[in-house]
Amino acid sequence: MILQALYEYYQRKAALPDSKIAPEGWQWKAIPFIIVLDSDGKFISIEDTREGEGKKRRAREFLVPMEVKRTVGVKANLLWDNIEYIFGILTPKSEEKAANSNKFEKECARALEKKQSFLDNLKQLENESTQRIIKPILEFLENDPVSKVEEIDAMSDVWNEVLNGNANVTFKLAGSAENTICESLRPYISRSASNSESEISGVCLITGEQESIARLHNSIKGVIGAQSSGANVVSFNLKSFVSYGKDQSFNAPISESAMNAYTTALNELLGKDSKNKVRIGDTTTVFWAQKKDVFEELFPSLISMPPADDPDSDTNAVRQLYESVYKGYQKPDSGNKFYVLGLAPNAARISIRFWHQGTISEFETKIKQHFDDLEIIRSEKDTGKYALFWILSAMAQENKVDNLPPNLAGAIVQSIMNGTQYPVTMLHQTIRRIRATQKVTRIQAGILKAYLNRYYRTHPTNEEEIKVSLDLDNTNAGYRLGRLFATLEKIQEDANPGLNATIKDRYYGAASSTPVTVYPQLLKLKNYHLAKLSVPRKIYYEKILGEIFNGIGTEMPSHLSMEDQARFAIGYYHQRQDFFTKKEKGNDAVNEAVNETI
Repeated sequence: MILQALYEYYQRKAALPDSKIAPEGWQWKAIPFIIVLDSDGKFISIEDTREGEGKKRRAREFLVPMEVKRTVGVKANLLWDNIEYIFGILTPKSEEKAANSNKFEKECARALEKKQSFLDNLKQLENESTQRIIKPILEFLENDPVSKVEEIDAMSDVWNEVLNGNANVTFKLAGSAENTICESLRPYISRSASNSESEISGVCLITGEQESIARLHNSIKGVIGAQSSGANVVSFNLKSFVSYGKDQSFNAPISESAMNAYTTALNELLGKDSKNKVRIGDTTTVFWAQKKDVFEELFPSLISMPPADDPDSDTNAVRQLYESVYKGYQKPDSGNKFYVLGLAPNAARISIRFWHQGTISEFETKIKQHFDDLEIIRSEKDTGKYALFWILSAMAQENKVDNLPPNLAGAIVQSIMNGTQYPVTMLHQTIRRIRATQKVTRIQAGILKAYLNRYYRTHPTNEEEIKVSLDLDNTNAGYRLGRLFATLEKIQEDANPGLNATIKDRYYGAASSTPVTVYPQLLKLKNYHLAKLSVPRKIYYEKILGEIFNGIGTEMPSHLSMEDQARFAIGYYHQRQDFFTKKEKGNDAVNEAVNETI
């Protein structure tokens, strides 16, 4: 299903009149330098296609024939390659390496072999129609091209960059309307000039047609942590993988045409400037719709960190998601499918971390439920950060997502997309982070609320779902003790204005895990603090304390489970938010004390 969906995506993009997706057998490749020749093969200049400044300079991308797969043999690309292949020379780095290993002569011979491979590819394309383009290049390369370049002093700096970086280059004829010879020769390059090495025919698993089966599949690039040269989704490289004598990719028969389509589509989704790609932990996630839909634009804002130029994109995305539900907005095609694919590095292959598919309306429902579960009371100044990035950051040491377990992000995404229980690691990481900082943030409280409420739905218990704001009817001991701790802290703050540190900074960890060890001391301190307050305030706090104690029982718990520690944090957060929520004004002493406190 994954490869078929990618194949369909390629067909969708290729059908667009202004499509820029690479045609079969071609790819978009960053080519930093272009060698310009005249019609007689005379060297004119080297064009630098890079834009930007310093290390951020990026080469322009050009449409070139598909890159060949190289292992230990010599095999040149068609019409473009690096300097060693095109000029048959060693770069300074290669020279030094060869000299240190006493293989200088061998490497020089290998460099000439590389150049010959490149020339052979050119000569195979040469005919009456292509001669005017290919002949000047052959003339240049077969007559000491290095000396021709070095003769022009103005090219020395650029040439040194090309040589030291073993850069990819291609050619262009002066006066040509096309940017490169690749574009000029494209009409003359047939499918037979692609990377196909297979003569085996079979039924393609994707198209169902009898076609030539691909022996090797094109490399996939852009997956974080994978090999920079690319890796494969479909690959069989050991004898133990051979089935019924079918080695390599003949185990999974996919036609050359379908293979080119799905690999091109996936590389397009993983491209540097792709808007259909986000990073979640160690997982590179790509997503796309069967047909074009605005949901494709919203989805990344719901997952990744908002861009610097649009910090509220996640908030706006959630708002649009809710408006489409509550305003009764119906999409023209409610059956439009949506796909989410998580990829992670795994040696020479790419591991499928997760795969989700369904209609856009199904995804919207699941995502909406996720945000409903996370929703918790917040201050008026808090506009809310909804993206998954902020959730992961709230659980991570030093708020760095890379410090989290590598599979946690993927597990959370699966829970969101399937509407199932969140991973228990999500609970443990959040509790651990709260105890380390002695602080409960709005996002952390929302994470704990979401985890517990989903747990209640999948595991029948006597516990009620946790509400968005303070719940006076919640009698859970953990929740009540959290409220009690928040009240004792607020009494201390009111009794000692300007206090730098409160009981939270010293006692939160013990109060939330082993309450019996610290609450007796805290309750004694409370009496000293109450004595400093005015009578109305004292009445107000004593009333709250009495209401809280009614739900705790006669004995203080000796230990709280992880779930109850989560309820403790939520109770603490709810009570703190309630203290700073403006109450309706009244005439009694309690309301006067409340408003005076606020």
